Amino acid sequence: MAIIEISNVHKFFGKVHALQGIDLSVKKGEVVVIIGPSGSGKSTLLRCVNRLEVYDKGHIVVDGNSLDSARNINIVRQEVGMVFQSFNLFSHLTVLDNLTLAQTVVRRRKKKEAQKIAIDLLEKVGIPDKADCHPIQLSGGQQQRVAIARALAMNPKIMLFDEPTSALDPEMIKEVLDVMLALASEGITMIVVSHEMGFARAAANRMILMDEGKIVEENTPEEFFKSTNKRTKLFLSKVLHMV
Repeated sequence: MAIIEISNVHKFFGKVHALQGIDLSVKKGEVVVIIGPSGSGKSTLLRCVNRLEVYDKGHIVVDGNSLDSARNINIVRQEVGMVFQSFNLFSHLTVLDNLTLAQTVVRRRKKKEAQKIAIDLLEKVGIPDKADCHPIQLSGGQQQRVAIARALAMNPKIMLFDEPTSALDPEMIKEVLDVMLALASEGITMIVVSHEMGFARAAANRMILMDEGKIVEENTPEEFFKSTNKRTKLFLSKVLHMV
């Protein structure tokens, strides 16, 4: 049963045709990793899934709700958590307050319930002792784990990750990937834009290569890394050379 259906989606930025007829179906509980060069449309596609970007043509349905208009936007955004390259935490709030704000405003939970959920999630991402800290007091890896916990606090059915480790120092990448691997093992539906090939091998059900606004190849990790597609082989040779 598909929880995300993307059909013939096009997106223009002026004369730039950023997405050129994208078709993608994601099943409930599936982990899909999208890779590709800069400017290939990966992040744009991800942002269209929760309508942070409005696509110009085609259809996107998330958990039965069409995103072709803004009518269902709030319903969908309650079910879809998103983690960005930058952590986007509120600097003037403590970690605990960052995790409880949307719970109380959007989910309308009582403060005590929201705090209990927040503390449990901080335990889950491995930083229960940071509840009273402000973001500036945390490392990049810790801030990203807070961002993941904040998204999870809304009980999303789907998690979108837009290059969540690209802004981190090498030592901090593993701690974030470990949290993401744990989520994948729990069966949450995930679309991950990332060039972390170790994560893709370990967690992905499918890998997708995008280039120039199109899906070039779509396959299981095992088959993807053995691909005979010239564009896939060229891109992988560059990415794996950097590892």
